[in-house]
Amino acid sequence: MNELLAHRLAQLGLREVDRIHTHTNRTVMISLARRVLRLHRGYASAPDRVLRAIVRFLDPRVPRAARRGAERVFLGFPVELYAPPPERAVRRERPQPGDLVWLERLVSLHERLNAAHFGRALGIIPIRLSGRMRSRLGELAVDLRTGRPLEIAISRRHLLRHPWPEVEHTMLHEMVHQWQAETGLAVNHLRSFRLKAAEVGIEPQARRAIFGTHARRPHAVDAGRAQQ
Repeated sequence: MNELLAHRLAQLGLREVDRIHTHTNRTVMISLARRVLRLHRGYASAPDRVLRAIVRFLDPRVPRAARRGAERVFLGFPVELYAPPPERAVRRERPQPGDLVWLERLVSLHERLNAAHFGRALGIIPIRLSGRMRSRLGELAVDLRTGRPLEIAISRRHLLRHPWPEVEHTMLHEMVHQWQAETGLAVNHLRSFRLKAAEVGIEPQARRAIFGTHARRPHAVDAGRAQQ
C-alpha cells in the first residue's frame, strides 16, 4: 500500500521525501520531518484531487493562502471510512479532589472573558481538567468534519503550579481559538490569531515563558490536525 501511495504522490509532484509511513491516528493527519512523510492510511484510497492537495500543502514554495486551501481539501476527505482505527476502550481520567471547585471557577472565568472580550458572542463550551498534559497549558478540541469547537481542556498541573492570572491568560488563549473555529477560520497561530490576540491583550506566541519554565501552548484537534 505504501509503495503505491508513494508512487501516486510522486507522479503528482511530491519531492524530497525518502519514506512514507501510514497510520490510523486521526489526531495528526499529515506530518513531514527529516524527509519522512507520515499520513493517514485512508489517503491511499483518496482520488488524485485530494493527493494533489497534499502535495501542494507540503510544498513550501506554494503561497500560504493556497496551502490553506489545499489543507481544507485533504482534511475534508473521510479517511476513517477507508481505514478505521482499531477499536479500543476509552480511558477516562478519574476526577480528583477539588476538581468541581476548579471547574466552577473556570466556567465563570469563561463567561466573564466572553463578556469582556467577545461581546458574549462565543458559545457555551464544555471545560475539562487534564492530568495528562505535561508541556501544554491548555488546548481546544475541534471536530474535523464540521469545524465545531468541542471542549477546552486546562492542565491540572497548570492550575496547581501557576498563579490565577496565568490561568486566565491560558483560557483567553484557547478562547481566541474558539473564536477562530466559531467564525469559520482555521484554528492555528497565524495572522487571524495574532490579530485577535493583540485585540484581547494576550501574547500571540504559541510558546511563552512562565516563571522560569518554557511551556508550549498549542491547540489540539481531536478529530484531525495537519502539522507542518
